[in-house]
Amino acid sequence: MDLKKRLTFVQNKIRLAQKRSIFNNSVEIIGVTKNHSFETIVDAQKVGINSIGENRVQEAEHKFQSFKKTPQLIKRFIGHLQSNKVKKCVKLFDTIDSVHSFKLLKKISKESIKLNKITPVLLEVNTSKEPQKHGFDTTNLEEILMCFDVHNVCVEGLMTIAPHTKDISLVRDSFVCLRELRDQISKTLKTNTLKELSMGMSGDYEIAIEEGSTQVRLGTILFGERK
Repeated sequence: MDLKKRLTFVQNKIRLAQKRSIFNNSVEIIGVTKNHSFETIVDAQKVGINSIGENRVQEAEHKFQSFKKTPQLIKRFIGHLQSNKVKKCVKLFDTIDSVHSFKLLKKISKESIKLNKITPVLLEVNTSKEPQKHGFDTTNLEEILMCFDVHNVCVEGLMTIAPHTKDISLVRDSFVCLRELRDQISKTLKTNTLKELSMGMSGDYEIAIEEGSTQVRLGTILFGERK
C-alpha cells in the first residue's frame, strides 16, 4: 500500500473516531519521520501532510539542510530534548512539543530570547506515571502553572504518551487525564489558549481522538516500520 492509500485509510479512521467522540475536535496529523529519509518528508507533503515530527536533533539537522525545497512545512520536535541540544533545537524547529520540565523550558526561553523569536511549545505530561517516562507530574500543578510566565515561549497545549499495554482502559485513562489537566489549567488561568492536546500514536490514535485529541503523531501506520 502506497503512502496516499495509507493516509486515506487513516483519515477514514479519524473521521469515524471523531463521530464517536463528544468533543467535536479537528485533528491534525503529524507525520513522524524519524529514522526515515528526507525523501519521506517530501512524499508526505505531496499527499497533504504539512506537519512532521522528528525526535533527534542531530538526525533532523542533517535532513533539514534540504528544507529550502519544502516550503510551508511545520517542523516539530517530539523527542526527549537534552539540555546540550536546546540551542540547536530552537534554531532548527518551528515548535518543541515535548517540554518535560520547567528547567528545560527556561533553557528554551533563554535561547529564544537570543534569537528574538517566540517558540511555541507543548508541555509533556507523564499521565501514565511510569518511572521510565519523562514529563511533568500530573499532581504538580504549581510547576506547570509557572511555565506560563516564561518569556519568549508560548505554551499552546499538552502532550502525553499512553502506556504501552493491551489494556485499553489504561490507555484511555491516560488520555482522559491529560484532557482533564488541560481543563484544570485553563480554569485556573482563566484562559482558553490551550488549544492542543497531542495524544495518540499509530497504535492508539482512535482512542485518543475519542477523548479529545487535536494532534496525532503517526509514523509506522503511514510510513511503515522504521529502519
